[in-house]
Amino acid sequence: MSRLPYSADVEIVLLLASPVHRYEGRPADGPRPVVGTESHPSIRLRAGLGIVGDRHFAKPAHVHASVTVMNADVLDRVAAELGLPGTLDPSATRRNILLRGVDIDSMRGAAFSLDSGDGPVEFLANRPANPCAWMDVVLAPGAHRALRGRGGMRCEPLTDGLLRLGPARLLSSIPVVVTGAEPPGRPARPGSPPGSSGS
Repeated sequence: MSRLPYSADVEIVLLLASPVHRYEGRPADGPRPVVGTESHPSIRLRAGLGIVGDRHFAKPAHVHASVTVMNADVLDRVAAELGLPGTLDPSATRRNILLRGVDIDSMRGAAFSLDSGDGPVEFLANRPANPCAWMDVVLAPGAHRALRGRGGMRCEPLTDGLLRLGPARLLSSIPVVVTGAEPPGRPARPGSPPGSSGS
């Protein structure tokens, strides 16, 4: 049996790689300006190093947390909870990979892979990517508190590979919780082992 027996279809909606830290100093002073292009149609990952061109690439302090992965569905829920008319800006979270379809926050300690068509890239979800006070400034007042416990995971890439925006397949070592497909008020459902009906 595969060591990643659980699967779910997801959509990669943002791939962010930035050479600079934009949220340094006091939030009241505002973020640093954007340098170059941060949102990309594809990113290249290197095992144990991170995303090529990103500020955390090959930094020893970030070896186990060089890639942040977040569920974009959370931003819709937080916007609704805060009474905002639209969704929140996904790039303002500074997470590297935003995807729709699974509760990444429930996958701490899991090995998982993402395959957007160029072969799977494997990761280890090591620890939560806790939101910071900047979220109240760059997203919306109250976003910092609202994102607690659902700010995504800090991950280590275990293999080299390429990820692209669009549909992707996620495989996991633990059951995944599928999100975004149920009507409001209904609980998210567990993902299914490959080959099952999923119902």
